[in-house]
Amino acid sequence: MNVQQTITPVDGSVYVERPFASAAQINASFDRAVKAQAAWALTTLEQRQDYCRRFCAALLSHTDEIALEISWSMGRPISQTPNEVRSCVERAQFMIDEAPAGLADLDPGPKPGFKRYVKRVPLGVVFVIAPWNYPLLTTVNSVVPAILAGNAVVLKHAPQTQLCAERFAQAFAEAGLPEGVFQYLHLTNQDAEALIKDSRVNHVNFTGSVATGHLVQRAAADRFISVGLELGGKDPGYVRPDADVKFAAETLMDGAIFNSGQCCCGIERIYAHESVYDEFVEHAVNFTNAYRLGNPLQQDTNLGPVVTAKAAATIRAQMQDAIAQGAKPLIDTSRFEADAQGTAYLAPQILVNVDHSMRFMTEETFGPNVGIMKVKGDEDAIRMMNDSSYGLTAAIFTRDLAAAESIGGRVATGTVFLNRCDALDPALPWVGTKDTGRGYTLSRWGYETLTRPKSYHLRLAE
Repeated sequence: MNVQQTITPVDGSVYVERPFASAAQINASFDRAVKAQAAWALTTLEQRQDYCRRFCAALLSHTDEIALEISWSMGRPISQTPNEVRSCVERAQFMIDEAPAGLADLDPGPKPGFKRYVKRVPLGVVFVIAPWNYPLLTTVNSVVPAILAGNAVVLKHAPQTQLCAERFAQAFAEAGLPEGVFQYLHLTNQDAEALIKDSRVNHVNFTGSVATGHLVQRAAADRFISVGLELGGKDPGYVRPDADVKFAAETLMDGAIFNSGQCCCGIERIYAHESVYDEFVEHAVNFTNAYRLGNPLQQDTNLGPVVTAKAAATIRAQMQDAIAQGAKPLIDTSRFEADAQGTAYLAPQILVNVDHSMRFMTEETFGPNVGIMKVKGDEDAIRMMNDSSYGLTAAIFTRDLAAAESIGGRVATGTVFLNRCDALDPALPWVGTKDTGRGYTLSRWGYETLTRPKSYHLRLAE
């Protein structure tokens, strides 16, 4: 098939169909990117900031249309998708304001008779491969900072949310961005892999699965280019005995179920201290039973389908494996009338009597469900949180700041949360460890991955 289709989870129909880029179109796009980047690198930071601010305004002016497209494309309720547009713009604006600090010259200190400094210069052409689960937010993390740093960008978006690439292009065009600085291509996986090996690509930023991350890394292995990989997660939450238990339950369950659990930093496993375990589980069940699963185009729906019927079947199979091993489901799925085998509509679920012999507690699930385990104390919780091949975020619920910082220091993770979860602060690097990937985006430090240092060692005339 020579077209890329988006099958909507709303009703299983074909929502979008676009032709894949031809070899000639791909070649022409990257030639344009190389040429445009050479000129773009000569612009001032203030000029780049101005273009990006106009991009933000343009994107925001299309909020309602973009929100509807996201709901149709990946199933998030229409009551929630406009916030992604606004959050995308807020994140972009933060990175615009942070650019002078992130791209400032570095001073190594005085040396008599010399002028020395280090500039952060652009890498060239940045190839961004973006996912569907937060199609604007994950894209803006690298696209806007890359352009601010003086790079050109070519974007390949996920087939499920291919319209988001077109919306980015529309907003940049309305902002008057010079031709070739930002482009998108609808690509086959084979063409994307070949482009990573192309000498015109100077950096690759990929967000997606661990398996595909390995493919990206292997494709780049014969080239001396940088690769940013934000991959999977199996993020834990730990509830200490001194926590506000009701608050912890509601916050963690929201972190597990929002966006139908399809978040790399969503909560997928919870460890509750034995002294508060029963109370925590009771609150978690009550909170979960209040969700309204249904058509995401209806305003009263607050839980939509997962992205595809195939994804729903995989999630169900993982839960059934755990139940066959002794796990106990606590949510009566008959309460959720939209839940149906063979569709993308999947009721939320809590499993107890779980342990780490079950893949439900060790493999990424990416669904509106979570396992809750009882632990004896901090040492037990730390051991369980670290018993994972992933490491994106870890959430600790306690009133004891010092204890949280101590526990966080021993957990292998990119971000430590206290009394919150499933969040991102653009002032901090978004980073993971272990199979969650390598590299980082956002914050002033994120500009380091989109530039290279260039040293100036100048002997002054006597």
